[in-house]
Amino acid sequence: MTKTYPFFTNFILLLLLITTPCLKSTVGKTDQCKILLPPELANFDSTISNKLHSDPETIKIASSDYGNIIQEFPKAVFHPSSIQDIITLIKISNNSSVPFNIAARGQGHSTNGQSMARDGVVVDMASFRKQRKGVAISVSEDPLIGYYVDVGGEQLWIDVLYETLQHGLAPASWTDYLYLTVGGTLSNAGISGQTFRYGPQISNVHELDVITGKGDYVTCSYEKNSELFHAVLGGLGQFGVITRARISLQPAPTTVKWIRLLYSDFSAFTKDQERLISIKGRKQNIELDFLEGMLLMQQGILYCLELVKYYDDQSENMVDKEIQVLLQGLAYIPGLHYEKNVPYVEFLNRVRSGELKLQSQGLWDVPHPWLNLFVPKSQILDFNSGIFKDIILKRNITNGNVLVYPMNKSK
Repeated sequence: MTKTYPFFTNFILLLLLITTPCLKSTVGKTDQCKILLPPELANFDSTISNKLHSDPETIKIASSDYGNIIQEFPKAVFHPSSIQDIITLIKISNNSSVPFNIAARGQGHSTNGQSMARDGVVVDMASFRKQRKGVAISVSEDPLIGYYVDVGGEQLWIDVLYETLQHGLAPASWTDYLYLTVGGTLSNAGISGQTFRYGPQISNVHELDVITGKGDYVTCSYEKNSELFHAVLGGLGQFGVITRARISLQPAPTTVKWIRLLYSDFSAFTKDQERLISIKGRKQNIELDFLEGMLLMQQGILYCLELVKYYDDQSENMVDKEIQVLLQGLAYIPGLHYEKNVPYVEFLNRVRSGELKLQSQGLWDVPHPWLNLFVPKSQILDFNSGIFKDIILKRNITNGNVLVYPMNKSK
């Protein structure tokens, strides 16, 4: 079993954000970010210089991100074909009299410029994903830790899902959106509706391979180079580039029972959320696999509780009875109870259809000013009255996505 981090008290998460890492080539020297690349950039060894691109279109893509609010123009974009290429680039910067900024860009899904490198070099991990030689996603079993998957940091979670499912397995903890890199989400935390039970993605990692800010290639884990291991996981990319992660796996379900309940009272909504994530160990060990909440803001404010129970052929006969036990005594609006059964993959990849629709309407590339907050349980009712009602409701704000859901501090 993997270990968990005791770093949360009792919090509600608002507005999920996933960012990709930015590595300062000299760790801790953030004042180097604005320094120009040295003139010898164009005179690197051909194995490096041939992979540096500075054409206007490439620079333009690397100068923006999903937030579409901030622009920072790099001097070049690096297309590595091996881990050694990235090591060499970082060592060149680290050994330079004037180190230059380096940012590892996965899907560019940050919202505040975290994957950019002003006057520096952006390492295009998407290009690395296409060019990397060797197996980048590999499932194995260990007698001590069970099943796990070794994944290149540049790989997408959607591809991890499809590969592990071929073995009847899957990671336990996900993000709501799967077209993100493994290194990108592990550099943040990797949080979604499974976190209350399984912990964030960083709590499900056994081992990492990391290129540090000095260009050292280091394997780290709970027992080996543990300080680096804990710094990199959730370290916002400031301690190294993740090139491999060993992630725990569990048997994958085939189907999910997907339920939505509506509330008009925020206090009842949060109390039911807290009750549902505390059920473990009670009532025949029946517990949910996923729980989130959201605001519906079309006419006033309603609060939607979204919950999921996984099952397969062996447990199909029991899932409805278990759901009845879980829903018993909840204070949602009578009659506003919606449920459906969908394949496991369809549920995990549910955001993709919305993305494609927004892309077709030209709305995927608009500015996205997103914010994440961890709010203490003791203050969440004040947050509802002060923000949701006094700002969102009074100003009749109906656009945007607001997520509100609880986490167990033990995870």
